[in-house]
Amino acid sequence: MLNFVYDNKTEIIFGKDTETQVGELTKRFGKKVLLHYGSGSIKKYGLYNKIINSLNESNIDYIELGGVVANPRLRLVKEGIELCKEENVDFILAVGGGSVIDSAKAIALGFYYDGDVWDFFSKGIRPKNVLPVGTVLTIPAAGSESSTATVITKEEGELKRGYGDISLRPKFSILNPEITYTLPNYQTACGAVDMIGHVIERYFTNTLNVELTNRLCEGIIQTVISNTPLVLKDNNNYDARAEIMWAGALAHNGLIGTGREEDWASHGIEHELSALYDIAHGAGLAIVYPAWMKYVYKHDLDRFALFANKIFGIEINNNDLEETALKGIKALEEFYQEIDMPIRLNDINIDNKHFDLMANKTTKENTRQLGSFVKLNKEDTIKILEFALK
Repeated sequence: MLNFVYDNKTEIIFGKDTETQVGELTKRFGKKVLLHYGSGSIKKYGLYNKIINSLNESNIDYIELGGVVANPRLRLVKEGIELCKEENVDFILAVGGGSVIDSAKAIALGFYYDGDVWDFFSKGIRPKNVLPVGTVLTIPAAGSESSTATVITKEEGELKRGYGDISLRPKFSILNPEITYTLPNYQTACGAVDMIGHVIERYFTNTLNVELTNRLCEGIIQTVISNTPLVLKDNNNYDARAEIMWAGALAHNGLIGTGREEDWASHGIEHELSALYDIAHGAGLAIVYPAWMKYVYKHDLDRFALFANKIFGIEINNNDLEETALKGIKALEEFYQEIDMPIRLNDINIDNKHFDLMANKTTKENTRQLGSFVKLNKEDTIKILEFALK
């Protein structure tokens, strides 16, 4: 196990009707709030009124900025930064899924910065100060409600980049599974894939003697796999929704990565897919992960056999670990298909036209390698995309 520091100060308020506490929670940190949200579904299903009523009851002044879309855009982030500066905002309340929360975090990054907020994503500079952020989660998936990370898409050049800093952890996050009852099954399924992906990035590691976090990883993936079909059959299954919502937070709050090397190559490859084709992140990951696995599994047959056994109950064939490993990869693909996710680029009508472009972008013209479990260059990235094709 590697040395580590784990610091997560996000307060989680979990359970029924917890969104009514948002005013009391917010007034601890700010008096003038930016209410940030997406396309308007929070208004359609009544959550918006609950949030506004709670803010009003706590005498909190607020302004609004909606319009966040999947794969959140830099243009809206910059608009939010200027709006916050003009209105002297001192807190951002993000009501939505990972895209809304990521957009809010990026606005928080840029508020005190005199330059272009994209500098954080392109140059890796560290912030001296950020606006505090709180969240009301509506889509369990990204784990941004208690993570250090934000991912933003720059329209010019179709670049999708992530950034992380401990200062970006939300001050509080409200998680009410009831809010997720109205989610379309497609969004629920995409979220499940994203959660599993966050765990896979930590599970496949070269670090030895990490038994505890191995077990945490396995438990989260098993929980998502067992509960997602229940939710897809009964959207109002509170208990299953609760399991999934909490799993999404634990998958990406940093805990399961403690003491171990992480990979993140698959996320890097998928970011180029969703930047170029504007597909759902979870759908892209359902395609990329099996392809990545098929390309790298021989690097550590023991770990892939362990994955097959612990996640899917496949008996380990000690005389043929490769057989076990491949069965595990197939089982993951079958789960994705069970929840109506694509597992090949052909499933969503993407061909090989832009493979070279995507590989160039994700490896910065072959000047950097992706991942750590197996380090990948441009040629490797193209081969993985080819595995993902059909």
